[in-house]
Amino acid sequence: MPKTTIYSTIAFACLLFCGNNQGFSQGRYAVGTTFTEMADPSRDTLSDWSNVKPGVHASFVSIDKRFPKSLNPNIAIQPNNRVDAWKGEQVSAQILLWTSSAASDVVVSTGDLKSTTGKSISAEAVQARFVRYVMTDEFAEGCGYRKPEDFKAALSADMLDDLKSYNLEAKRVRPVWITVKVPAGAAAGQYKTVIAVKQKGKVIQNLDLTVNVQDQVLPPASQWSFHLDQWQHPSSVARVNNVKMWSDEHFEALKPTMKQLAAAGQKVITATLNKDAWNVQTYDPYADMITWKKAKDGSWSYNYAVFDRWVQFMMDLGINKQINCYSLLPWNNEVHYFDEAKNELVNVVAKPGTPVFEELWTPFLKDFSKHVSAKGWLKITNIAMDERAQEQMDPAVELLERVVPEFGIAFADNHKSYKRYQKSTDISVAVGDPFDQNDLIERRKKGYITTFYVCCSDEFPNQFTFSDPAESTYMGWYALAAGFDGALRWAFNSWVANPLQDSRFRTWPAGDTYIVYPQGRSSIRYERMLEGIQDFTKVNILKEKLEKSNDQTNLAKLNAKIAKLKKSRRYAAWNDDLNDAKAFVTELSNKIK
Repeated sequence: MPKTTIYSTIAFACLLFCGNNQGFSQGRYAVGTTFTEMADPSRDTLSDWSNVKPGVHASFVSIDKRFPKSLNPNIAIQPNNRVDAWKGEQVSAQILLWTSSAASDVVVSTGDLKSTTGKSISAEAVQARFVRYVMTDEFAEGCGYRKPEDFKAALSADMLDDLKSYNLEAKRVRPVWITVKVPAGAAAGQYKTVIAVKQKGKVIQNLDLTVNVQDQVLPPASQWSFHLDQWQHPSSVARVNNVKMWSDEHFEALKPTMKQLAAAGQKVITATLNKDAWNVQTYDPYADMITWKKAKDGSWSYNYAVFDRWVQFMMDLGINKQINCYSLLPWNNEVHYFDEAKNELVNVVAKPGTPVFEELWTPFLKDFSKHVSAKGWLKITNIAMDERAQEQMDPAVELLERVVPEFGIAFADNHKSYKRYQKSTDISVAVGDPFDQNDLIERRKKGYITTFYVCCSDEFPNQFTFSDPAESTYMGWYALAAGFDGALRWAFNSWVANPLQDSRFRTWPAGDTYIVYPQGRSSIRYERMLEGIQDFTKVNILKEKLEKSNDQTNLAKLNAKIAKLKKSRRYAAWNDDLNDAKAFVTELSNKIK
């Protein structure tokens, strides 16, 4: 008999439908919310600002750098900046504001982009967002799992806020992120706009931004070639919005965040098969999407209502290539179901290869196959597993291939064993693990997906709140250089207790669990990741054109620059090599018709 733990029917109902709401007010995270950032714990607060003249100062600065909040920037003002973009591309610039004395009601406004030939792009395509500072960890060699005493707190500029104006603090800097979304139908040419820095309605400084729109078209995000798999966390959205799990209000609250994910070209819907597949490694447990019930006569029934609504919701947003269902191998090997005879929720440890494992999973898998077939989703549904050892994977894969061979199999592998499961339709290899590039090529020929993934133990490249901004872009180029189809990352929005102020969580490096913020707030990490994904798509388009025109010279140059970025360990020139490759793509984009 399986080992069981009994819960009350009331507790079961709360687990399925209540979420982990802990008294958070919706207003705390709502659009336009004002809040105080955490105090700067660094010695930068002692920085000398005596050489800063009175008033608010503004300058364009590199998007590759995060600026310490309390440190006098000591930079020469750069009033002009230029960015290059394809039609349909989203590009970024950064402005830094600083002042030696407090300045209230500061606004950064944008205007229409106007070309020398009389064409224009509406000011709605240009957005200025104040960058907010969140608490993070200072960089520590090795990252990975650490003890709390190993962390050293620091502030990091990351969140892009939706405030219309900002009250600048004395002896502090405030970055402003500029986003330009070039319409797909824009005419090629040089466009200019003035970005005005105002205080209390009065212009105190104008900055000139030039956007060179190239005669190339980036397809919509749904058509991008990069296979993006960022795990979603619906329960987290319910908690920070203080709404009932899986209610109409919950699905409405999910829209801003999941639209951000779709806008980055996400390909995969993250779904669950039973209880929390990761044994609550996040602040919020994953609420059930499918509920299991064992009748008094021993027969099984499964309620797919939430699963169906979640999948359709994501598909309606344009995320429709795959449904990866976690997990046949939960991290604690536990399955729970409602036992009608006992009128209780029963929790069972079902280890792979044991009779109870097959007894519980076989009827479910067969029923689930019939269900997704009826929905028309079978061809895109994978049974997914995450970082499981061979002794667990082998019996699980054997069961799937024997009982439901019609399903695809997806798994993330950190055991250097991806070769063992070559029939898996979606494999993600831990970054830095050995792989055979010929395997990637052969898998692609079969229509299989192979990506790499990063997690808490990977120092570079990564997307922690203390990571260099360009690392998020590097990930797209690393995929190009290494021959992967894209990247996987947990998680897109597993928010911590207070995500607007403090990105730290337990023993993982800060920011490991999320890269966007509540209510559709973006981040520097998200914007730079989007840049790398766009670059990946642009390079593949340019390569196809170069091959078609038999331009072997430029193709060889491009491949040589990409090859430099095939490193999963930090090296001195990585950012220079990245920018050099990007500059060559810009050069080619101007040349190629």
